[in-house]
Amino acid sequence: MYGREYGFNMSTLKRVAENLLFAAVVFIVFLVMFENSMAFPAWLKAAGRMHPMFLHFPIVILLLAMGMEFFRYHSIYAKNTFYQDFTSGLLLTGALFAAITVIMGLILSKENGYDGSSVAWHKWTGLGIVFLSSFMYWYRGSGWFRKQASLGIALLTVLFIVITGHLGSGITHGENFISAPLLSAHSADKVPLDKALVYPDIIEPIFKTRCVSCHNAGKSKGGLMLDNPEHIAKGGKSGKLYLVADAANSLIMERIHLPEDEKKHMPLTGKPQLTKDEKKILYYWIKSGASFKIKLTDLPDNDSLRLMALKFLAPATEELYAFEAADNKLIEKLNNNYRVIFPIARESPALVVDFFNKNQYSSKALEELLALKKQIIELNLNKMPVSDADLNIVEQFENLRILNLGFTNITGAGLSRLAALNKLKRLTLPGTKIQINNLEPIVRKESLKEISLWNTGITGENISQLRKLNRHLNFIEGFMDDGEILQLNPPAVIVSRNVFDDTIHIQLKHSIPGVQIRYTLDGSGPDSIQSPLFDKELILDKSTVLKARAFKTHWKGSDTVIDRFYKSAFRPDSIVLLSSPGEQFKGDGPGTLSDYATGDPEFRFGKWLGFQTDMKLLLQFHKPVLLREVAIQMLKNNGNDIFPPVELQIWGGVERNHLKLLNTSIPKKSVKGELPSLFLETCRFPATRLNYIKIIAVSVKNAPVWGYPPKKPGWIFADEIFLN
Repeated sequence: MYGREYGFNMSTLKRVAENLLFAAVVFIVFLVMFENSMAFPAWLKAAGRMHPMFLHFPIVILLLAMGMEFFRYHSIYAKNTFYQDFTSGLLLTGALFAAITVIMGLILSKENGYDGSSVAWHKWTGLGIVFLSSFMYWYRGSGWFRKQASLGIALLTVLFIVITGHLGSGITHGENFISAPLLSAHSADKVPLDKALVYPDIIEPIFKTRCVSCHNAGKSKGGLMLDNPEHIAKGGKSGKLYLVADAANSLIMERIHLPEDEKKHMPLTGKPQLTKDEKKILYYWIKSGASFKIKLTDLPDNDSLRLMALKFLAPATEELYAFEAADNKLIEKLNNNYRVIFPIARESPALVVDFFNKNQYSSKALEELLALKKQIIELNLNKMPVSDADLNIVEQFENLRILNLGFTNITGAGLSRLAALNKLKRLTLPGTKIQINNLEPIVRKESLKEISLWNTGITGENISQLRKLNRHLNFIEGFMDDGEILQLNPPAVIVSRNVFDDTIHIQLKHSIPGVQIRYTLDGSGPDSIQSPLFDKELILDKSTVLKARAFKTHWKGSDTVIDRFYKSAFRPDSIVLLSSPGEQFKGDGPGTLSDYATGDPEFRFGKWLGFQTDMKLLLQFHKPVLLREVAIQMLKNNGNDIFPPVELQIWGGVERNHLKLLNTSIPKKSVKGELPSLFLETCRFPATRLNYIKIIAVSVKNAPVWGYPPKKPGWIFADEIFLN
């Protein structure tokens, strides 16, 4: 009885499955024929998204069935009824679930972002699996269905499964997903600084590992492809990927900084997420112009993008200097109105020296620098009245890497002395009277990588002879004027810090000779005529916004460089947060407000404290201080609901529990359409001796109607407090 019932149920189930398979194949044909004119309801789209979940089951079943098919004609199994029925059942099950999976995939492919050749090939090979496995099931019992046909279809089905799976993994996880571990050893090789290009060596690897799996030619979510510069510059259906003029509010920056549970957060939840450094790199790349061709070494030494990119490059062993840093007091003493000394990078012991007033140059001025002979790695004597005898001094700078002797008075007679500089890499000699016989000793140096000889007596034939002495040396013979008017790069602001307690001395420097640097201190933009001309140095004694531009005849003026300097005569011994910042905007805790490290408009990088309630702080001094003003650097960013406070209150006293209101200030309100910017809110009061200061910044309780979202509490962002 039970056997007959079991047999009846199995045969009924088999007929139902066969009918479902036939219906599914017909439905698939219908979908393929009319897919361009069909739209699916939401519930069916949800079913389509189950495609990745179902596809693994039919793959396993069909691979097992095709494997068993190879032994179907073996003498042991040819007459084994159970083996034949079991194989047939596997084929039916695999074909049916493959058909269901394909239907889901066809529905899913109608959503945005599933286009391109990879998706098309994935679709057709998937259809091939269904049709081949269904054909084999229905006709494998026919008399004309021979062994050759059976094995051929089985092999073809397995091949289609491999191809479909490979394409599917590429669509889901990005190209070369399977082969990535095999290629990782090669791709992980980092390039050194002197060979690095910003986009291919720094930016492109981030896109490839974090973004391309969803934004490629085969799967362009939102119509966005990030697999080459043309597609990146084009953007997607939501618009441009980045805004050079407003990097912080670019679409890509907005999406990668959304909470992970947000629908529009990128990369999608479950995908490899960008690290904090990778987010910074993308921001600084956009801010610097989002160039696809620039070399990293074309950027200034203190450029934020260049400094961040060093983490992604091969270690620059040559830049790890073995010598100790010089005494800052000695450096300050040797800095004067014709000679400037500054570190090659922040916190680096290596120093650069520039002479820029030939009327005050002397051998003694050069000799004085021997007190820093271990630390000086770059010496610029361009257009100075340097004599051959002065090279006796130059040869003592044992760690010198770069030497500029262009348009000096040297004749080449003492040039052989420079052979003692075992670390010299670049030598500049244009406009001098050197001869070929003077160059032979120095050209043979293995450390030397580049030598500039334009506008000298050295001919092209001479250079050909010199190349035979050192085939690895790059000879700079001159330049070609193609008539293009070039733009100057911005001047460099040479200063060790931007927060000071009394006065600060600032140098402005430019790498191109003959450039005029003009500046303003009143917030206006510098021009080439009316603005003050930088001469020796700037001395500031109060908080100031410095703007500077470079100008030169027959060149386009540079972009404006903006630097803010803040005076803070006192530093609190401790700061207590009386209200809590947002979970994502805790910075480095209370120390964020007194670390003398000011932030920029990109508020997501940990340099800011963000409060969605009133900001309340308590500052404590062990010894009383006489204060007249409290200033706070703050941020306004309408697009992210960051507004100036409604009111700033300053309380103070010598006892913590007996503070009185010293004064209040009312910050200027945000205006619709206003770009993100920093501002310094200052509150002044009569000179008062204090041990405690309590600061209350009252937040906007209802964002303006044009806010996002409107009528919600606004944020207060602060990153540094200045006390005077």
